[in-house]
Amino acid sequence: MASTSDPGVAEALANDLVIDITTIGRSSGEAKRLEIWFHNVDDRYYITGRPGPRSWYANVLANPAITFHFKQSTEADLDGEAKVVTDPAEKRAFFLTAKKLSEYINEDNVQEWVDGSPLIEVVFD
Repeated sequence: MASTSDPGVAEALANDLVIDITTIGRSSGEAKRLEIWFHNVDDRYYITGRPGPRSWYANVLANPAITFHFKQSTEADLDGEAKVVTDPAEKRAFFLTAKKLSEYINEDNVQEWVDGSPLIEVVFD
């Protein structure tokens, strides 16, 4: 398993957008892998989605273990723990500062995202 101190992983955390994640299925207990965007905001790492229910989010609510699988600038796996973000002010600040989301979210629609989008911060081992 990789570490955040590995040069390739550090570069991926700083610059990549698309990764795969693996969560543990809340009902099945099986590993579930999917492609998703992640966001680096001030060297903190987040995953979100459009407003609505998400199976990956339900999975991390039941079991916070998560693995990032980098596949753009490097190929590496990194284990972490999902921390659910529920505070509306913290969610709002994230949605308005995440550069990769700026074409989708603005002052006019941010409340919809705050109210309806899942948001986790991933902390690495």
